[in-house]
Amino acid sequence: MLRLEGNLLGEGLRVGLVISRFNDLVTRSLREGALDGLLRHGVKAEDVVEVWVPGSFELPQAAFRLASSGRFDAVICLGCVIRGETPHWEYVSAQAARGIAQAGIKTGVPVVFGVVVAESLDQALERVGGKQGNKGTEAALSAIEMANLWHRLREQGL
Repeated sequence: MLRLEGNLLGEGLRVGLVISRFNDLVTRSLREGALDGLLRHGVKAEDVVEVWVPGSFELPQAAFRLASSGRFDAVICLGCVIRGETPHWEYVSAQAARGIAQAGIKTGVPVVFGVVVAESLDQALERVGGKQGNKGTEAALSAIEMANLWHRLREQGL
């Protein structure tokens, strides 16, 4: 039996970060967590490209563009959608999730969902530095692991 999995060694990996400006109090913390995770695991700062978009709805478009370029081993999408008084937040979060997944499926490049979907700003802030850690760091580690898994799969002709 052959068992393949990624690892958390980021040396030599090129990573795209797509970050939403909307709810930037949260997304800037996600960015800091993601960069910290990438750098601590060996990704060089010069191998990270940041792209800022207006909101979480636009994340998939930019992620698809980066993933399609052939320049990145993984793309991380960082955003924050907070429940409002209308169902708008449901549409934005659902389409962001669907589009981010599709960007990865269509390009064959790991595209990681690092979007915080929360009931309140306080709940969102808990996910970027509170008791729950930083979801940006978690997204970075997922990106490294998936990029390495994709490399191993290619080595096996899969």
